[in-house]
Amino acid sequence: MNATTYLIDDWLRGGIEAIARAEHGDPFAILGMHSGGPGNPVTVRTFLPTAGRVWVLDGSSGEAVAELDRVHPEGFFLGGVEGRTEPFPYRLRVRWTDGSMQEFEDAYRFPPVLGELDVYLLAEGTHLRNYEKLGAHPTIHDGVEGVAFAVWAPNAQRVSVVGAFSGWDGRRLPMRKRVEVGVWEIFVPHIGEGEVYKYEIRGPGGNMQPLKSDPYAFSSEQPPRTASVVRRIDRHGWRDRDWIESRSRVDWRSVPVSIYECHLGSWRRKGERGEQFLTYREMAEQLVPYVKEMGYTHIEMLPITEFPFDGSWGYQPIGLYAPTSRFGTPEDFSAFVDACHAAGIGLLLDWVPGHFPTDPHGLGLFDGTHLYEHADPRQGFHQDWNTLIYNFGRREVQNFLLGSGLFWLDRYHLDGLRVDAVASMLYLDYSRKEGEWIPNQYGGRENLEAIAFLSRMNELAYGQHPGVMTVAEESTAWPGVSRPVYLGGLGFGFKWNMGWMHDTLQYMSKEPIHRRYHHHGMTFGMVYAFSENFVLPLSHDEVVHGKGSLIGKMPGDRWQKFANLRAYYGFMWTHPGKKLLFMGGEFGQEREWNHDQSLDWHLLDDPLNAGMQRLVRDLNGLYRELPALHELDNDPAGFEWIEANDSDNSVFAYCRWSKERRTLCVVVCNMTPVPRYGYRVGVPLPGRYLERMNTDASSYGGGDVGNGGGVIAEPTEWHGRPHSLDLVLPPLGTLVFERVAE
Repeated sequence: MNATTYLIDDWLRGGIEAIARAEHGDPFAILGMHSGGPGNPVTVRTFLPTAGRVWVLDGSSGEAVAELDRVHPEGFFLGGVEGRTEPFPYRLRVRWTDGSMQEFEDAYRFPPVLGELDVYLLAEGTHLRNYEKLGAHPTIHDGVEGVAFAVWAPNAQRVSVVGAFSGWDGRRLPMRKRVEVGVWEIFVPHIGEGEVYKYEIRGPGGNMQPLKSDPYAFSSEQPPRTASVVRRIDRHGWRDRDWIESRSRVDWRSVPVSIYECHLGSWRRKGERGEQFLTYREMAEQLVPYVKEMGYTHIEMLPITEFPFDGSWGYQPIGLYAPTSRFGTPEDFSAFVDACHAAGIGLLLDWVPGHFPTDPHGLGLFDGTHLYEHADPRQGFHQDWNTLIYNFGRREVQNFLLGSGLFWLDRYHLDGLRVDAVASMLYLDYSRKEGEWIPNQYGGRENLEAIAFLSRMNELAYGQHPGVMTVAEESTAWPGVSRPVYLGGLGFGFKWNMGWMHDTLQYMSKEPIHRRYHHHGMTFGMVYAFSENFVLPLSHDEVVHGKGSLIGKMPGDRWQKFANLRAYYGFMWTHPGKKLLFMGGEFGQEREWNHDQSLDWHLLDDPLNAGMQRLVRDLNGLYRELPALHELDNDPAGFEWIEANDSDNSVFAYCRWSKERRTLCVVVCNMTPVPRYGYRVGVPLPGRYLERMNTDASSYGGGDVGNGGGVIAEPTEWHGRPHSLDLVLPPLGTLVFERVAE
């Protein structure tokens, strides 16, 4: 082994000082192996702060070919390799100051990881699988196993990846900047899955940012820890091909859609005091069979994209590519998805592109500038939630968000996205006073960039993943939310019907004696019921922030409360529109939902709660079984009022038709605690009308007031129809009749 002399000129001396201070913006120009020019030996430079001696090894033979000199007291080593004038594969052997020895590949001997096409597409903002290149990826690079890191931080002076593998020292592994796109990258050899890491970023003014989590991380530490974790997401052997193929042939508008909205962290807990979460795999064993038994078609998860604060319920996410580690690994989550599909249940993700939190390890001021968010708080800050707003007009930000939405559909086989807070995205003046917002280029209040983003997201989701559904939580009268983009709409498949929810809940909260004065609360929804493809939501939002529970909103004594809610569910399940019910509502959870506690499953020991659960199960079954209750959910041909104006008796009656009027159901609701005998209801066809549902049945906790299983239509004209039914209406009850020919 022979060493050679080398020259340290002013340029190199300045570079060494910058590396030692962790200020160099182009570390690959200084570190690694470098040609000494024609006829001169190559030199090797490395920065190892706690090294005592460093040798260069030939990568093929393992022979030590040079020992490097310490040329800076902080640990910069440099030396030439005698007899070698061309770069060659090499390794480093280090004796650390504690006396231990180690051999390893030098991260600065490897070429770039990102290809030219990747760089071009990332710069253009059209890399729809950006998550395959950005983030942390275990890989084999130039024949060596390790992890490739890449992060977008275009305005940073320097970016380093830090972790236990670098002693959390930002001087050790500064990254290469791809100036064409503003992405910093590095391949770190000899590390792999399970490594914990963050990015150390020096901003454009030289200021150090708080250590940042990886925006594209596939996994994170369990909160309150905030570092990212290197994970593979390709280990799970998917078994749902038949489900995915059959899903692609479904028109969700004409089939039953009954959604169980679920907060995975509080559906059920374990431990002596209920202090432990169920894991994803335990949910596969417990939640999935329960939802199947209850007859739901879908589970909608409150956001499970990694989030720092439990109290946000996931609605302030930071890791838009990571299922929360609270419940397990990405592989565990994949197993949960597969279990849903094996049971015939679709899985929807509550996805939040509308805002993100200000936590220091998150996206805010990511590279020392307003990178993901607008700089002007009139555009970039939500006053209601103290959160930041994405800059939808920036192509890289759009690409980040589009990639996230598609990622969950592609890599985790999810069946749809419910997009939160769409109204806050669409309106520049959302929850703002005059002077607190900036108009668009035409002087209007519409957020044109957000509109373009949502439209593109829906086009890509439906175009690339046939059979998925996208659902908007949009609380205004924005036109065409669930109409195709090519027809001028936003392109969502469905929209939550917030107006229906508000009006009907307000009606049901009234004492029955006063309901006659609010009769329109139950009927007004039909004025606009087919202007969108609606989902009827009784969501988590109705059982938080002091609103109490659904059963708590109902008037009367305990029996009447349950009867009211049963009648309301009967109305909801027979009303046009898909169904969504938040967990606990199916058995009459009696306290307000608390995200830190399990649902009160012990209530099922009470006959009224158990009866409510049985009713919801049977309503789901009836909804699936009878085409008239679902085939034309979003078509005015499927509904007609029989009696919409009997406010004195608080009675509602209507027909539900299947396609081409092949089958007919008649629904009658009595929203007072007074049974009504001899109540006549006009029907369009003769025949026998089977009483398929009576929410007052004793099996549900009712008094069994009803019609003995069915009635035969009489040739008595009523309600403008040639036939009629002579009915007994139970108190606070809903009846569903299926017409069968005699």
